[in-house]
Amino acid sequence: MDFLGAYELHNVRFLLEGLLVTLEVAAVSIVLSFVLGCVLASIRYAHIPVLAQATAVWVETIRNLPLLLIIFFTHFALPEVGLKMNVFVSTIVAMTVFQSAMLSEIVRGGLASIDKGQIEAARASGLTSAQTLRYIVLPQALRRMVPPTVSQFIALLKDTSLATIIALPELVHNMNIVKSQNVNFTLPAFLLVGLMYFVVNYLLSRIAGKLELKRA
Repeated sequence: MDFLGAYELHNVRFLLEGLLVTLEVAAVSIVLSFVLGCVLASIRYAHIPVLAQATAVWVETIRNLPLLLIIFFTHFALPEVGLKMNVFVSTIVAMTVFQSAMLSEIVRGGLASIDKGQIEAARASGLTSAQTLRYIVLPQALRRMVPPTVSQFIALLKDTSLATIIALPELVHNMNIVKSQNVNFTLPAFLLVGLMYFVVNYLLSRIAGKLELKRA
């Protein structure tokens, strides 16, 4: 094991560059997948004819596919029909599609947990179904969904490592390059990358805990 060699400044900087790419992909994917997940859940919750059924089929299909397959599809299959994207964009698309399906179930569960009496009272006061969902149901549901949603975000961040298979220069990809320089760099590189993932995910967990305390 060569910790000094593995942790030379240029190697650490290279790993930090990979971490930055990981965080960038995760941040964009989190925002897009959460918005899309809320839309999918709202459609199913509102029981919009035909559209709700089509959304349910889409969500269940995506949830039962491996993320790696979706990454391969967006990067290798979509260009065959003229939708060519660079590795950064194709990873975000794959992550967004997969995670939005997962998040939609969390959101739908949160929406369903709201007491029906509140919905009836809102409708009786003159609010439309859309207004009731927007102003009464969704705000309360979002607060209840904080723990599972953050857990899903943490899973998303870790899942970005799968994109190393299509050469996205994220953290695991860069780690493989560092350890390929010298067999004695393998353990030090793994330990440092593991620490980086731990710190980021621990911070997310702490933020979730503080939000949960505020909600209580």
